Formats: sequence, C-alpha cells, structure tokens
Amino acid sequence: MNAEQSTCAPSGKPQHWDQIDWDRCGRQVKRLQARIVKATREGRWGKVKALQRLLTHSFSGKALAVKRVTENQGKRTAGVDHVKWLTPAAKLKAIDSLRRRGYRPLPLRRVYIPKANGKRRALGIPAMIDRAQQALHLQGLEPIAETLGDRHSYGFRPGRSTADAIDQCFKLLSKAHAPEWILEGDIKSCFDEISHSWMLDHIPMDTEVLRKWLQAGYLEGGTWFPTEAGTPQGGIASPALANMTLDGLVTLLEQRFPRKQVRGVWVHPKVNLVRYADDFIITGSTKAHLENEVWPLVEQFLHDRGLRLSPEKTRITHISQGFDFLGQHLRSFDGKVLVQPSKKNTHAFLEKVRALIKVNSTASQAALIEVLNPVIRGWANYHRHVSAKATFEQVDHEIWQALWRWARRRHPEKGARWVKDRYFHTIGSATWAFAADTGKRSESGDILWRRLVWTAATPIRRFVKVQAAANPFDPDWYEYFEDRAFFKKFGIHRHEAGIKPS
Repeated sequence: MNAEQSTCAPSGKPQHWDQIDWDRCGRQVKRLQARIVKATREGRWGKVKALQRLLTHSFSGKALAVKRVTENQGKRTAGVDHVKWLTPAAKLKAIDSLRRRGYRPLPLRRVYIPKANGKRRALGIPAMIDRAQQALHLQGLEPIAETLGDRHSYGFRPGRSTADAIDQCFKLLSKAHAPEWILEGDIKSCFDEISHSWMLDHIPMDTEVLRKWLQAGYLEGGTWFPTEAGTPQGGIASPALANMTLDGLVTLLEQRFPRKQVRGVWVHPKVNLVRYADDFIITGSTKAHLENEVWPLVEQFLHDRGLRLSPEKTRITHISQGFDFLGQHLRSFDGKVLVQPSKKNTHAFLEKVRALIKVNSTASQAALIEVLNPVIRGWANYHRHVSAKATFEQVDHEIWQALWRWARRRHPEKGARWVKDRYFHTIGSATWAFAADTGKRSESGDILWRRLVWTAATPIRRFVKVQAAANPFDPDWYEYFEDRAFFKKFGIHRHEAGIKPS
C-alpha cells in the first residue's frame, strides 16, 4: 500500500486533516473558477449554474472553505451554538457537514462595535457551519463578481485595495481638463438595508441557500429577531453580495452621460465614478450637473435596491476646497492635485497611539515598543504612497512628545538628562532613538537594540494601480497578479529577479 492509499478512505478522501493535499485542492477549485469566468463571459448561465454546483459539492471546495474559516482571525469566536472547530478531527468532520440537503442556517449572534462618531455598528456573528457554507458558495460567486464588476470598484475585492482607489482619483483629477466638482457619496446603512427581493432576483447563486442566509435572523439577549433586509456585516459572503448589488452604476452613468460630438468636437461630461464598498465619489464638470442630473440618477439606482444616500455625509465639493476619501485628503493647489493623509485620519491614529502609551504606563520600555511598532508601521505603510512626508514628520514629533511625557512620569524625581540617557539613545545617525537594550550583542560586540519605528523612516513609493480589466480568476491574468504580489513583497518585479513566467 502506498502513502496516498494509506491516508485515504476507499472513496479516496483523506482520513486525516494534516494529510490533505492542499495544492491539489487549490488547483481543482481554481480550474473550476476559471471555467465559471469563461461561461459568464459567454452568457451561458446554465453552464455557470452547473459549474457552481460542481464546485460547492466537491471535496476540494469544502476543504478549502473549512480551512479558510478555521485559520482566520475569527476562528475562536463562536456563533449562537458555541461551536468552534479547533482540532484537526473537528475540521475534518466539518468538511462532511457541508451539505445542501437539510441545511438550515442558525441565527446570527448580534454584537455591537463602536464607531468613530460615537455610535455603534451592529455586527452579526454566524456559526462556524454557516461561515463555512458562505466561504464555499463564495468560491463559485466571486469569479462572476470579478467578471461583471464595475471597473473602478476597489473595496473587498481580491487584488484591489484603497491605494488603487486613491490612485484612480488622483489620475482623474490631475489630468489636463480634469473635472473640478466631486459628489462625495455615502450609502446609509448599506449592509443593513439592501433589498432581499432584489438580491434573490439578481445574485447568480443558489437562490434557496441565499434565501436561507438572508432570512436566518439574529439573536440578541436571548430573543430571536427576523432580518427583513440587508446582508449582515460579519458574514464572509456579505462584501461580495453588497458589491454585486452596487455594481452597474458605472455602466448606467456611461450610458446616461456619454461622450458626444458637438460641431465636430468630442465633448466629455467628465462623469466618472470611483467606489470602495459603500463609499464613492463621482466627478462632474459643474456643480449644477452633479446636483440636478447625477445625484437624482444615483438615488434612483439605489432606491431600486432598497438603499439611499446618507444626507449627512453626501455633499458636492470643489477640488480647490478638497475632500476626504478613504483616510486621504485630495485637494488642488494652484492647479496641482496633492494627496495627503487626512487630518481626521491622522488625529485618530495619534489618539490611538496616545491611548496605548497611557494604558502601558507601567510596562517596560521594550514591551511598549512591541505594542506600538505594529500600529505605527501599519499606519505609515497605508500612507506611504501619497505626499505624506510633512505629515510623517509632524506625527513623529507628536509621538515623541507623548513618549517623553511617559518617561518623565515614570521618574518624577529624576532630571531631564537622566531620563534622556535612560530611554533615548544615539544609534547611528539617530540621536534620540527610543530604544531598549535587548541584552544581546552582535558579533562585533555592539548592542542589539529594540527600537521604536518612526513614520518618517518609511520611504514614499509611487503606487502602480491595478489594471481596471484585471480579473484574478481569469487564467490570462494569473501571471499579472503573481507579479504584483511579488513586487508588493520584495519591491522588484519577477523578471528582474530572474523568475520565469509559470
């Protein structure tokens, strides 16, 4: 008996979780997804449905779905049934539990998380079995969503990010004869208000399974409440469902406001949309055009889906006044568009850093550095593609002041010179490095420091936006996305590293 036979049941399925051939599972699912893309492009919806059924009934699809929900951050957060799949045996058993026949989703466990404006956002936590079912069906839905999705939609899509959305905004607003007016759109309670009937009529997936998800309800304080609209925040499939609900607005705008010839000259209405989840901007040539024609069209588009614009957050702005979008501030100065970290985003970051320093008032210097470094590095990396140098320097100054107060409070009877020598050191060219001695030495005998990272040390690097037509589930784009991932990790392209196309 060979090794493969010894780990598989008579049906060919593995007997142990750790012996599943994940590469083989990935290849099989990827192959089916590529076929779904092809069938979608050809408009063969019967074929699409058959391929989705094949994928959701396959061992590979089920195994990868269980793997996803048992390896993400929420793996230790249980639903209303208090069940967690933490052991290999439980995970293997979970694969067989993913069946369509007899499947009934459990209600969501309702929790609330605070928002920046002081309000609370409702979050629905599905049971593990429902998370896995959503992950499984999402494998068959995402290829369709990526094939039919709006070109300039960037939220919660594989291979796309906020940096892509910001770069697209910059391209639109900085080119010659760019539009000068911006409709800042925000959809009110998007995830909670989407029409169930619209989704059931238009989302190309197993309608019965989708209906069960949407009507599962939620438990709060031991009481069951029905869900009559919306797709719950917290569900794995919810972002894709919301994106597919909002897709189509780009096409509608292009059809309603096309380029046209006036006396032999092409005239462009300058109506362009950039969307990240439920936040979006639409550019226009004049305020009146956006207010009287574009805004009502968007409202009707949303109304058909059970949605509406937030009156508090939706406004029309001139580029010279500037506007905030996804944590960045875009504004024109003397005809030149600059993108900088927004004041609101920067303030929230500094408040978070100050709170962490305050909470760790009695922690060791090394422990404080361990807490702060991921937060500082993450914020700096988010803004490293825009004109952030001046902001970085100001932020570092604010953090230094907070650290200096932290150090002085710990030693009220010591002088400033003593505190400086105790917590701030000269390392290389840095004379005020906030660093702790690790107790280790290099081969040359030098101290190995645990240093706080400064945002100003993050190099500003131009971001290359993803191509609008790129589809990570289309074989024609595999090499393109592999190269982007390689560049993101190593800073060079694959061919520059001598790696041949796969």
